[in-house]
Amino acid sequence: MRAVQPIEKIAKKDAATQAPGGRLFVISAPSGAGKTSLVKALRARNPELAVSVSHTTRPRRPTEQDGREYHFVSAERFEELVALGAFLEHARVFDNYYGTGKAQVQQLLAGGAHVILEIDWQGARQVRASWPDCSSIFILPPSRRVLAQRLRDRQTDSEAVIERRLRDAVSDMSHFREFDFVVVNDDFDTACADLERIIAGQGADLAASRPQLAPLLRDLLEL
Repeated sequence: MRAVQPIEKIAKKDAATQAPGGRLFVISAPSGAGKTSLVKALRARNPELAVSVSHTTRPRRPTEQDGREYHFVSAERFEELVALGAFLEHARVFDNYYGTGKAQVQQLLAGGAHVILEIDWQGARQVRASWPDCSSIFILPPSRRVLAQRLRDRQTDSEAVIERRLRDAVSDMSHFREFDFVVVNDDFDTACADLERIIAGQGADLAASRPQLAPLLRDLLEL
């Protein structure tokens, strides 16, 4: 990944006024849908893709490194960065704050890289408003049962937290219509290939409006 300037040193510029050489892809999903694993595999297959490392106030997990999974900052520091206009988007999720550094995204795009943002639907909405040329992708699990099992298999959260995540997942998934594309993560390799097709401009059959999603959505959203 290209070196970027510290986020504090970049002037406050509206992202929509930039003329990037690369394309911006926003990927969102409910907790447990497999977004992080899919993006990791996508980058392994396509090392030229760049992923913006977000800032967060949540505690760092034992397997995580600062600057790799996230830039881990205090709530006070996060609020300072918000005041500086340093984020392309930011949101509160599960009692913690997350934000995408504007400077990093601008520099990567200007250098010709395709950039992936892994953010929630709230952040995706903010990015689409300021960067309407981005492509947005929502990842769905193949069923509620699978989603619940994936959350428990992580073994990182209490049962109370898992139940809360499941409830919030329904709310998150109800926003799928706001996205350009929907990828169902049933078979991992197929889902990764679907993401590759979208990035290559060949994912018209994966539009969020496709009627084939109706049975799955009835299960996920209790329609």
